[in-house]
Amino acid sequence: MSASLFIEQMLNGIQFGVMLFLISAGLTLVFGIMNLINLAHGALFMLGAFLATAFIKWTNNYLLAAVLAMVITAFVGYVLELLVLRRFYSRSHLDQVLVTFGLILVFNDIVRLIWGVVPVQFRLPQAFAGSINLFGDVQYPTFRLLILAVGLLVALGLYYVVVHTRIGMWIRAGASNRPMASALGVDVGLIFSLVFAAGAALAGLAGLMTGSISSVQVGMGDPVLILALVVTVIGGIGSIRGAFVAALMIGIVDTFGRVLLPPALGSMVIFMLMAVILAWRPKGLFPVHA
Repeated sequence: MSASLFIEQMLNGIQFGVMLFLISAGLTLVFGIMNLINLAHGALFMLGAFLATAFIKWTNNYLLAAVLAMVITAFVGYVLELLVLRRFYSRSHLDQVLVTFGLILVFNDIVRLIWGVVPVQFRLPQAFAGSINLFGDVQYPTFRLLILAVGLLVALGLYYVVVHTRIGMWIRAGASNRPMASALGVDVGLIFSLVFAAGAALAGLAGLMTGSISSVQVGMGDPVLILALVVTVIGGIGSIRGAFVAALMIGIVDTFGRVLLPPALGSMVIFMLMAVILAWRPKGLFPVHA
C-alpha cells in the first residue's frame, strides 16, 4: 500500500468514524440516560435523509434543507417519546426492543408510501462537489472534509453541554436518581423529551450527510444501527467521550479491514474487536458508572 493510498484510507476511516459518532451520540445518550433501547434510531436516521432530499428540491438550498430536516426529525422524535416511548421506561428491555422494532416497520412503510422504493440521489452544492489537494498527490472530497469538521464540532459541543452546563447537570441528575431530581424541582420528563429530540436531530444530521455521499433509500438506517450499537457498547453506555473514541476505532478498523482482508473476514473484524474489548473491559472503554 502506497503512502498516498494509506493516507486516503485513513481519512476515509476517520470520516466514517465521525459519521458513526453522529448517530451513536444520540443512541448512547438515550440508552445511558433514559435506560431505553431505541432500535427506531435508525429509522430517524433514514427520515432525516429523506426529508433533506425533499427540502433541497423545494428550497434549492442545501444548508436550509439540512436545518429543516434536523428540526422536523427532532420534532418527530419529541412526539414519539411523548406519545409512545415514555410508557416503556419502566418496562423490560425486551418490551423496548419489541416496540421500537415495530416502529422501524412503521417508519419504513410510511417512507415507502411517500417517497416510493426507488433510491433518491442527493444534489450536492457546487462548493462541496469537488475535491481538495491536501498535499502531494492526495486529493480528498470536499464534502467528506465537511463531515469531519461537523462531527468534531458536534462532539465538542455535546461534551461541553453534558459535562459543563446546568442543563447537563440536570440530565445527569435525572439519569442517576429521577425521584430525587424531581423532588429538587427538575422537570425530568421535559429533560428526557429534549434529550430524545436532540438524539433524533443528530440521527437526522447523520442520515442527510450519509445520503449526500451515497443514496437515500428505504431501510438505509438498519445496517448503520448495528454499527451504532457496537460503538455504544464499546465506548461505554452513556459516555459521549467513549462513543467518539469507539466510533473512530470502528471507522478505521472497518475501512482498513475491507481494504486489506478478504471480504468475509473484513466484515467480521469490527465484531472481533468488540469481543476483545469487552473481554478486557466488560462495561466499555469509558463507562459512566464504573
